[in-house]
Amino acid sequence: MTRTLLTLAEVEALARAAHAGRTDKAGRPYAEHLRAVAEGVLERGGDDDQVAAAWLHDAVEDDALSREWLDAAALAPRTKEIVLALTKGEDEPPEAYARRIRTTPGALLVKAADLAHNADPARLAVLDEHTRARLAKKYATMRALLGLPPS
Repeated sequence: MTRTLLTLAEVEALARAAHAGRTDKAGRPYAEHLRAVAEGVLERGGDDDQVAAAWLHDAVEDDALSREWLDAAALAPRTKEIVLALTKGEDEPPEAYARRIRTTPGALLVKAADLAHNADPARLAVLDEHTRARLAKKYATMRALLGLPPS
């Protein structure tokens, strides 16, 4: 029996519902970040699997959706693989996390879109200086580990 996969609109609605009420470090609705990453994936030539993964890229890591939900979800196997590649373990070294992203087909493009939005100067500008500097360093380090050019 073939299962019908969730549409991108359904994935978006699920992601928005899963992150409802959550805000980013600047106090903005978290769904704005998810939308920006999905749009960034499209701008970079990403496909539907990658766009779906962009909507869900933080869901398991942030406990908005469970790993069991992801395993059972009507999503393409590649989408699930990308989401899992982007799900950083609690004590996972950045080098191992970056290696997994680099070696999972399609994940690097999604992470590049995520980092681009996270490091957006307009988004960082509303944060206090200490937080802005800490995050800028974190994002630059991850870009280097992934082999991406500086932002």
